Amino acid sequence: MYTCLVTGGAGFVGAHLAEALVRRGDRVRILDNLSTGQRANLASIQDQVEWFAGDVGDAQAVARAIAGCDIVFHQAALASVPRSLAEPLATHEACATGTLVVLDAARRAGVRRVIYAASSSAYGNRPEPQKREDDLPSPLSPYAAAKLAGEMYCEAFWHSYGLETVALRYFNVFGPRQDPSGPYAAVIPLFIKALLTGQRPTIFGDGQQTRDFTYVANVVHANLLAAAAPEAAGGVFNVGSGTAISLLDLLRELNAILGTEVEPIFQPPRAGDVRDSLADISRARRMLGYEPQVSLAEGLQRTVEFYRQFWRPS
Repeated sequence: MYTCLVTGGAGFVGAHLAEALVRRGDRVRILDNLSTGQRANLASIQDQVEWFAGDVGDAQAVARAIAGCDIVFHQAALASVPRSLAEPLATHEACATGTLVVLDAARRAGVRRVIYAASSSAYGNRPEPQKREDDLPSPLSPYAAAKLAGEMYCEAFWHSYGLETVALRYFNVFGPRQDPSGPYAAVIPLFIKALLTGQRPTIFGDGQQTRDFTYVANVVHANLLAAAAPEAAGGVFNVGSGTAISLLDLLRELNAILGTEVEPIFQPPRAGDVRDSLADISRARRMLGYEPQVSLAEGLQRTVEFYRQFWRPS
């Protein structure tokens, strides 16, 4: 049994991860300022976790939450490319400065390992069809740059202080409880909400751009593996499905699941968005033992069933 801190634990990925840690018998602490997360995401385990209200930029709050922890799963961020274009300073504070604060507190507290939620946005528009961890980063947005800065701090703390860090580059995570509201919502919950409410979803660009969508249970699985894999310390790993789908094909899949035939509205491409994104997951397979547990098709089905609780086709 470990004592684990999940920063951003009331958020989408953080709450799923906290549930998995509770299920396996760990002592779980949550640090969250609820700027984007919700306590309701932790409803199933609310009496089984220790709650710390605070911001990852607040060194004292982080130090209190991290004291006595074995493992830190650092999920807290302002996780949006469009939001980072509107709020670059806030994005840097949350993603880069916040990561530095967490790492410094972790090394002072004697934490064994920090698992960092990095981002595939670091790759930018690389010409290679599959993104590999040793590709030269090319961030296109303040969000991508800030998350990459967090990765660099992880590497620096591993080399400078011997603090074990593992950076997991998430590829387009989706699943139940991902917030479909607000101007910065992710594409899958936005598409599902539109189809269930009789609206036409918006595609920015021609719809031929591709993404490697990763079901949230696969991301949780990767985090648990990264916390335990002996050779992973200091490493960077892609966490994806290893398959890509265009946004138009994604919409067709969702229409098929829901029995709808809704056409999209096309808008000009957005600044900061990459054209194509596909993970090479061979390093994670080899060093973490990672294998996606849930396929895109199954993940979409589960996600649609979750959102059907809230919206019905009109």
